[in-house]
Amino acid sequence: MTVAPAVKPRPQSTLMVLRTEWPSAHMVRIIAGGPGFDSFTPRDFTDMYVKIHFPLDGVDYTEPLDVFALREHLPREQWPATRTYTIRWVDLESRELAIDFVVHGDEGLAGPWAANAKPGDRLIVSGPGAGYKPNPEADWYLFAGDDAAIPAIASSIEALPADAVGRAYLEIDGEADIQEINAPAGVQISWLLRNGQGAGTVDLLAEAVAGAPWELGRVDVFAHGEREYMKALRDVFFKQQGLERSQVSLSGYWAYGRTEDYFQAEKKEPIGQILAPA
Repeated sequence: MTVAPAVKPRPQSTLMVLRTEWPSAHMVRIIAGGPGFDSFTPRDFTDMYVKIHFPLDGVDYTEPLDVFALREHLPREQWPATRTYTIRWVDLESRELAIDFVVHGDEGLAGPWAANAKPGDRLIVSGPGAGYKPNPEADWYLFAGDDAAIPAIASSIEALPADAVGRAYLEIDGEADIQEINAPAGVQISWLLRNGQGAGTVDLLAEAVAGAPWELGRVDVFAHGEREYMKALRDVFFKQQGLERSQVSLSGYWAYGRTEDYFQAEKKEPIGQILAPA
């Protein structure tokens, strides 16, 4: 029997770290580019995301590393670990892209890697995927999310026309995590501070949105972040405000107490469902 080769779900780009920045106390920005940028094709969305592939220590990978081809001959436990991250911006002229990582000390895989990344380090990504950009026909815009959603929300806000009107509610740890977002004058940004409480353990986001003034006209909503936060916001948008599904981009980026692998697996189970199939 002939075994069909593995299908690449999205193109791979092997980039090089060029420099790092710290937009806020717990977020590091990796700016990457190099020759591998030629294989990266951006999409016309503001929530572009990629899978980042982290080779495992102790595994002898064939170079140049093709993360999909190696799946044909290596056991699953030796595949590079993957994490999903939003593209903060792409600069085609300078052939660079930026990815923001939330960092909480040595917790996790991607955050510590990003905090210690140096120019010349390899960054393997596949994608991008995407699904949202602000609706130009909306009368106003509403954004809501936690730390993990800030890159996508900031990118969306900065893509709005200068005369756009809207509100953004962003949950962060403390004042040191407030960062600059180039928002139109008519878009009000509210920073919700956990003040030391754990991400995914407070009700700040849903309470702020539920109690927010509601503008006249048709709203375009982008709300992404911790899974249970999004379930609470689902009730605000659809039960309290009676919005149509077409007005709302609602998605869980992570789940409290879950690793990304576990979180991704749960998407197929009832606990992982935020919206019922349309």
